Amino acid sequence: MSGSSEAGFDLDRSIGEIAVYCGLAVSQVAPAAQLLAEGNTIPFIARYRKERTGGLDEAALRAIDDAVDYFRELADRKGTILKTIAEQGKLDDALRKRIVACRDKKELEEIYLPYKPKRRTRATIARQRGLEPLADVLRRQVNPGGSREDVLRPYIDPAQDVPDGETALRGACDILAEEWADDAEIRAVAREAMNRGMLVTKVRKDWAGKPSKFDMYYDHREPLARVPSHRYLAMRRGETEEVLRVGVDFEDEAVVRRLTGRLVTNPSFLFRRELSETVSDCCERLLFPSIEAALLAERKEAADEEAIQVFSQNLRELLLAPPAGQRVVMGIDPGFRTGCKVAVVDATGRFLDNATIYPTAPHNQTDQAAEILLKLIDRYEVELIAIGTGTASRETDAFVAAMLKQSGKSPAKVSVNESGASIYSASDVARAEFPDLDLTVRGAISIARRLQDPLAELVKIDAKSIGVGQYQHDVNQTRLRKALDREVESSVNLVGVDVNTASAQLLGYLSGIGPKLAESIVQFRNDHGAFSSREDLLRVPRLGGKAYQQSAGFLRVRGGAQPLDNSAVHPESYYVVEKMAQAAGATACSLIGNAALLRQLEASRFVDERVGLPTIEDILRELEKPGRDPRREFRVAKFAEGINELADLREGMVLEGAVTNVTKFGAFVDIGVHQDGLIHISELDRQFVKDPAEVVSVGQIVRVKVLQVDLQRKRIALSRKQA
Repeated sequence: MSGSSEAGFDLDRSIGEIAVYCGLAVSQVAPAAQLLAEGNTIPFIARYRKERTGGLDEAALRAIDDAVDYFRELADRKGTILKTIAEQGKLDDALRKRIVACRDKKELEEIYLPYKPKRRTRATIARQRGLEPLADVLRRQVNPGGSREDVLRPYIDPAQDVPDGETALRGACDILAEEWADDAEIRAVAREAMNRGMLVTKVRKDWAGKPSKFDMYYDHREPLARVPSHRYLAMRRGETEEVLRVGVDFEDEAVVRRLTGRLVTNPSFLFRRELSETVSDCCERLLFPSIEAALLAERKEAADEEAIQVFSQNLRELLLAPPAGQRVVMGIDPGFRTGCKVAVVDATGRFLDNATIYPTAPHNQTDQAAEILLKLIDRYEVELIAIGTGTASRETDAFVAAMLKQSGKSPAKVSVNESGASIYSASDVARAEFPDLDLTVRGAISIARRLQDPLAELVKIDAKSIGVGQYQHDVNQTRLRKALDREVESSVNLVGVDVNTASAQLLGYLSGIGPKLAESIVQFRNDHGAFSSREDLLRVPRLGGKAYQQSAGFLRVRGGAQPLDNSAVHPESYYVVEKMAQAAGATACSLIGNAALLRQLEASRFVDERVGLPTIEDILRELEKPGRDPRREFRVAKFAEGINELADLREGMVLEGAVTNVTKFGAFVDIGVHQDGLIHISELDRQFVKDPAEVVSVGQIVRVKVLQVDLQRKRIALSRKQA
């Protein structure tokens, strides 16, 4: 009996396991998992199905979604393993039950290890040479009678490359060594000891005595169980770049002695010495390297997960950065030899004009550059100047600051993270949008638009290209993409999308839509004009009832006949607003924005079989401030005058800056010198900080004190708690 059908995944049967795995109540997990299985999106469930899930937020729903995938993959793997072992004729009832009952992928692989088909090893060669019976003699450790030579003689076979007894004995020992290395209990002993060991990094010979960005790890050791994720990822990168060697140091000799005492039990056995040597060979050649690789892989997986959480949070903060809104913006993509590309966009992001200026070395045409910029500022009434943070940004920023000061012009200049702008510039999306413009001009347009609405512009770029954290290219890329895509989807649906102005890229992240439907919506809009209501979406080819249900609440139609179409109230709940209006003796339209009238309504009065109290309370909040943008108010960091480069900084200075990146060890801040300073976690707050993300976020304006400036290494140490 294979047992594979018994191991198959069944959602209803797995709900209890999923609930335990997620630390949630079955009463919440069961309906949430069912809603996900029915094709509902996480943003839709979190916002419009609170009654069914007990108010689970997106984080909890993601955990359930991931757990369902985990247990489905576990069930599939069990089926494969059971089938493989059954084909070997080694699947008994006890093993089958053990595999079926297993709830952990790593534990499952440990169970499977002795039965896993192996490449050509010393043990498999020995078995092919007919030495398994001799291995069985060694395994039992019972003297069969006669001398050593008598025991070994039957296994000598020159035709099988076993010319003598010693060769036969070595082969049989190889079989035992592999068997022991695969034994779950023996592996547990080694794993426990290694887990208590030290993570050790050493510099490779080729790099000894040479400086590198990994020099702090040239001779480094710390407890394996406590190494922070960012440090471990740095070590792994050093190993990948062949600068470092990474390993685990532990009490290996004590483990060998312990296992020898456990495995070599007959002191009078003829081959006792060889068995003891086999234990050592097993440990050094097979067991220790295998466990070390497994532990380092697990540490890498844990570091990845922690780092991905940081990257996801940073991306979310970037996407939800305060929009400058509908203002005329000049975008500048800095450069030295090829000049700075300048583009002006109107309040809606429409491209107006462009130019190229050469204010920096080697040209230094500052007068001509200033004249061009001032003409553009006057002609289009530019309100903000967005300067990209790439090559030559420091010099360009200084030039613009001097120009504004000398001319007395009022536009505020803002540094804009341009990560990924070059990728957008060369993309099919940019070519379709601006087919007649050079890609460098497209980059300047993107920089300007990022200031107007970061979310709308950043969704056009692969999330991994935005540059949201250290070591993002070192972590599991599949998991990273899934996590970042989720953050983009969540952010887009949190803010909502104007269906009549949104790009296909923005619409593509909308709940229930996706890239193909998004293109259909834009094409329909181009062919038939603006949508006058949410219901008009149903006229779009291939946009059916399910897609409409999932997306409608997140779409905004401004100026339509139904004012609720410009709110987060879902069309399925419009009738509730009518009931509220009747109860208040007013029209539905008059309820919108009327806080005094809305507060007179008792939410519980409107609960029925279709809509529960959580949704009613959400509707009342939305009616009070319909279509409210959840993002922070736009504000520009005021960099100190005269502080333009590292050499201008002095210890003790208190400055204002903008947080550019948050990591587990602190936060990086732009203070206007084109080299971000670091606020170490210990300097973030007067209170103890466990996670920097709890007290600061990307884009946040902060006051900091300069603690130390290292000109040679271009490092700035900052403090927020002392500012």
